[in-house]
Amino acid sequence: MSGGRSRQQLESPRGRTTETRKYLGPPRKEESERKAMSSHLKYLSLGILVFQTTSLVLTMRYSRTLKEDGPRYLSSTAVVVAELLKIMACILLVYRDSKCSLRTLNRVLHDEILNKPMETLKLAIPSGIYTLQNNLLYVALSNLDAATYQVTYQLKILTTALFSVSMLSKKLGVYQWLSLVILMTGVAFVQWPSDSQEVVSKELSAGSQFVGLMAVLTACFSSGFAGVYFEKILKETKQSVWIRNIQLGFFGSIFGLLGVYIYDGELVSKNGFFQGYNKLTWIVVVLQALGGLVIAAVIKYADNILKGFATSLSIILSTLISYFWLQDFVPTRLGFHQVSLYGILKWQWKPSKVPGLEGERTFSSFLQEQLVKMLFPFWAPLFGWLPKSSKFSSLRCSKFQVEI
Repeated sequence: MSGGRSRQQLESPRGRTTETRKYLGPPRKEESERKAMSSHLKYLSLGILVFQTTSLVLTMRYSRTLKEDGPRYLSSTAVVVAELLKIMACILLVYRDSKCSLRTLNRVLHDEILNKPMETLKLAIPSGIYTLQNNLLYVALSNLDAATYQVTYQLKILTTALFSVSMLSKKLGVYQWLSLVILMTGVAFVQWPSDSQEVVSKELSAGSQFVGLMAVLTACFSSGFAGVYFEKILKETKQSVWIRNIQLGFFGSIFGLLGVYIYDGELVSKNGFFQGYNKLTWIVVVLQALGGLVIAAVIKYADNILKGFATSLSIILSTLISYFWLQDFVPTRLGFHQVSLYGILKWQWKPSKVPGLEGERTFSSFLQEQLVKMLFPFWAPLFGWLPKSSKFSSLRCSKFQVEI
């Protein structure tokens, strides 16, 4: 009887034992909690990335323009030190995940890095591409004026989306593609210098401009490919994001040391590797190392497209701070900030299943409708918000919702 009852328990959904649940998988509650935690990490990492990128841009600019006695610190050495700090931070995080056991840490590093050389070598590809990208941008800036460079380099937003669709099989809707185009245009014009700024320019030949244009276009495609390739590795492997960061930092430090030798070898031999370093320099280096960790977390829990939106938002914040507070940059029109912010606001908006115009409106949809109408009156008709009547205008936005 007991045998029959136990068999019935195994066959009945209500009579499942603990062992049966173990084979059937985790309960729905645990799965929903895991998805909620992943969503929280996604937006937390995006917020930290905006803060980190904005802080890095402002502190780096201040550190490079600060007049002090003695030689200025070398940016090439700062990149290497940041990579080494990132490796040390990731090792500490792996040590924490190993329950603070040195033996377990040694075994994990040996098994995941040394015993898997092919997996480790995969990270040499994005590291090498990033190094090539930096050199290409140097060539582009040497052969193009600043305005042409800034506008053309924003194509990396679209190339990242194209590689995400082709390599990761992502599906983007019409509104998302249009948001990307608006964002790219807005960021490009935000960074366009105004006529009131004194810009020292030089005559560039047609051949020189062609070389610069090809360099920046190649950098755009290499940036998109490297970012999506790293995302593909992170999301299709069982290795932790910290192990992958150690591997990426290892190759990054090697390529960085090569850059120090090529570009600043004479200065390093004359004044030392840490020439010009002060407290502000170390803040810049720590922010750079933190950026590597945050970007990896964003790619792991979000994607490269959202990373591009977060980076663009940080550019806008940096420009606003430079304009209102530091007063060292004058954009052409502040309306382009609204264009860029509108692209971010429209991201992931999609039609909801509200039957008819009599559906109930949520407070968030009402607030966002009024915000968009107030800040972006020019772009609202492009997205179907052309009010034909007051009644229709007040209800139409209930057909849209934001995924947060």
